[in-house]
Amino acid sequence: MTAPYLAVALDGAGWHPAAWREADARPTELLTARYWTDLVREAEDGLLDLVTFEDSFGLQSTREGVRGRLDATLIAAAVAPRTSRIGLVPTVITSHTEPFHISKAVATLDYASTGRAGVRVRASAEHAKHVGRRQDLGVDDLLDEAADYVEVVRRLWDSWEDDAEIRDAATGRFVDRDKLHYIDFVGRWFSVKGPSITPRPPQGQPPVFALAHAAPVYRFAERSVDVVFVTPRDADDAAAITAQITGVPHVFADLTVFLDDSAGAAADRLARLDDLASFTTDTAVFTGTPTGLADLLLAWQVKGLSGFRLRPGALPHDLTAITRGLVPELQARGVFRRGYGAGTLRDRLGLSRPANRYAVGAR
Repeated sequence: MTAPYLAVALDGAGWHPAAWREADARPTELLTARYWTDLVREAEDGLLDLVTFEDSFGLQSTREGVRGRLDATLIAAAVAPRTSRIGLVPTVITSHTEPFHISKAVATLDYASTGRAGVRVRASAEHAKHVGRRQDLGVDDLLDEAADYVEVVRRLWDSWEDDAEIRDAATGRFVDRDKLHYIDFVGRWFSVKGPSITPRPPQGQPPVFALAHAAPVYRFAERSVDVVFVTPRDADDAAAITAQITGVPHVFADLTVFLDDSAGAAADRLARLDDLASFTTDTAVFTGTPTGLADLLLAWQVKGLSGFRLRPGALPHDLTAITRGLVPELQARGVFRRGYGAGTLRDRLGLSRPANRYAVGAR
């Protein structure tokens, strides 16, 4: 069996709205770079493949939990120079931002992290009034717009050839203008001439991720992304979902986890948190031990999944249970690495570095 990819999804004090009230939580530090750096360093020490950072243009839905957040891309940029191996994947809202801005932000993150950037794209039918843009769209239009958005971003990443910067002090030529390209994208949602103002990212194309719950979003993922996160209820559901998705290199299952030394302790902790705040989630919830979680992941993996994105119920408790409990358990079974190899996030995911679509050889 090949080793599953492992990611963690970071959001506030954890995915349970009462997590900020736990004794080991750090609610006064949620808006500091140190807090996020500590979490990502813990994930990196645990050899995880990547972390994702949640984002939204609206406040969190529960009044009992953390309210307010930092910008995900800027968190990743702050963490980038303080880490060295783990992938950094912020969430961006395609419905209320411009692809030109996001293309250069993620390209900059790829430079800051020396090739470890990715981006999770999220279409949102909410919060249009928050940013003064057009009225909300239906699902089909939102997904069509998101697909065009990703296409524009990818073209902008390619608008500089890899060797466009020549830095020739003798002639005073910093850039070979023949290797900068207009993208001339014209579609229903965007009309973008380009080129980008940021040179092509170190990875050429940072990996694109999306979360999908249903067939229309699976179709979007097939058109536009490299990794899709899905939300199966159990192993049979995982098999049914992966059978519906073709052409996406990787399918990861999302799972919210509450981990302790015994299954009873994990269940008791979740019950105590539930007494403090109501908890709903779009994923299956695992309460138990790292050993039990390893059993579940390996049983689900054979249903066509290549990895998992784990959502820690409370931070740092469930993150350290993943890095110091689950990872050693998988290592002991011979299904998880004991060190990082060299290379970029694309390399780790087995994605080749794409040719530039505008270079002479590619044309």
